[in-house]
Amino acid sequence: MYDWTRMRIAAIDVGSNSLHMLIAEVEGDGRFAVLDRAKVTVRLGRGKMKRLPASAMEASLAALSTFKTLAERQGVTRFSAVATAAVREARNGGEFIQRIHDAAGLRVKVIPGREEARLIHLGVAHALDLRGEPTLIVDVGGGSVELILVEHGRPVILESLKLGVARLAHAYLQSDPPRPGDLRRMETEMVEALDPVLRRARNRGVRRVVGTSGTLLNVVEIAARARGEVLRGRLNGARLAAEELEALRVKLRRSDRAARLRIKGLDAKRVDTLLPGVILLAHVVGTLEAPAVLACTWALREGLLLDFIARHRRGIEESARFVDVRRRSVQRLVRHLGQEDAHSQHVTRLALRLFDQLHRRLGLGAVEREWLEYAAVLHDVGHVIDHLDHHRHTQYLVTHGALLGFDPAEREIIGQTARYHRKAGPNGGDADFRKLSRDTRRTVKALSALLRVADGLDRSHYGVVRDVTARVRDGRITLSLATDGEDAAMEMWEAGRRADVLRDVLGLEVAFKVAP
Repeated sequence: MYDWTRMRIAAIDVGSNSLHMLIAEVEGDGRFAVLDRAKVTVRLGRGKMKRLPASAMEASLAALSTFKTLAERQGVTRFSAVATAAVREARNGGEFIQRIHDAAGLRVKVIPGREEARLIHLGVAHALDLRGEPTLIVDVGGGSVELILVEHGRPVILESLKLGVARLAHAYLQSDPPRPGDLRRMETEMVEALDPVLRRARNRGVRRVVGTSGTLLNVVEIAARARGEVLRGRLNGARLAAEELEALRVKLRRSDRAARLRIKGLDAKRVDTLLPGVILLAHVVGTLEAPAVLACTWALREGLLLDFIARHRRGIEESARFVDVRRRSVQRLVRHLGQEDAHSQHVTRLALRLFDQLHRRLGLGAVEREWLEYAAVLHDVGHVIDHLDHHRHTQYLVTHGALLGFDPAEREIIGQTARYHRKAGPNGGDADFRKLSRDTRRTVKALSALLRVADGLDRSHYGVVRDVTARVRDGRITLSLATDGEDAAMEMWEAGRRADVLRDVLGLEVAFKVAP
């Protein structure tokens, strides 16, 4: 079971070209704020991507270990990490994932291309309004290109193609400047892979293109610098005109490496891979007759974070609602076992009402009240295993479960209190009860006495008994039941059967009556 004490999450993307990490703090309502980002270029996708290079793997292991240390120093308590094209295609990808776990303690999930596309859509949809006209999202990575066709804000086509810029550069761009024949062969491969998807997009009337990834963002920055602008920090939603893209395509085709490095705004790390990305984007824009590409700074990592929040929404809400780790842990165990119901909540209220009126006579204080509350909340969780002996199963689940914030002695008290809510009360014939110290046995007996009566008072599970008031007179305790006029005969009968332990610990006869 996970402790949600601090809602700081790290989303990690083990990409074909670079490793990225995003650190965010999540609020109880699901909103989040990005606290930090980190990136290291390792080029796992070099070559034909049949095997991950040893040097790239070593660099990745060192970077991921650093990422984890950095994240933990910032209070991160949960990691969500995925690997994409390079790792999923490599023969030694599984071995690499195991090495990551051994070296950095991170569990990395290798995701298929369609899942990568789905997560990219989640990220983009959070950063741009995708309603209205149909849209094609293009994410140009190192090993693959994801194409997502969106209609009315929903993805209707999710495709992942082996057209990543690192893959294409290695296959076709070994000369400097590139040979025309190599460029033609690369463009032919692109067209054959892209056009089936682009035809479907054209048939659906797509003319709006959204581009993501470092390659696209660098192209947008270059175009802005050519216009005399600096977009640093303002890339999301920036517009790259089709004419600007085409002009850059022509320029890069004719440039050698030295000339490319002189282009204002070009990221030197992309000097060898930018051309395939520009040619690919230009083909998409030209085929769809799109006037421009809209840049989006959110993609896979942000989608990974949003997906995590969506899958763990209940836990996140609990984190905000239950600040105390003990209370939160109890609630999560109840929910995990599927035993959340109105009956347990009602029994808890009645048990605490009895405690508040009788705790001085029983010699109990605030700590014991808390134990009673948790025992009442948990008293029926054993139903998940078996109905007839659910009280015994409840004890086992509580004492052996991962209840955070409790020491073993407390789990034993809570478990045994819950165990004795029905059938026979605590007695020396039970080995677990005999193991307790004398004072602890007295505590369990007193708490279970209150829980037994409270559970009996909701025998029908309809909340007939709304409240209970205790009054002691003439050697008898009378429990007056508020029922709002409903028939409480069954509840009085069942509570009377279970009042034996309460009579024992108080040394008083116990009677019930319905309040007028």
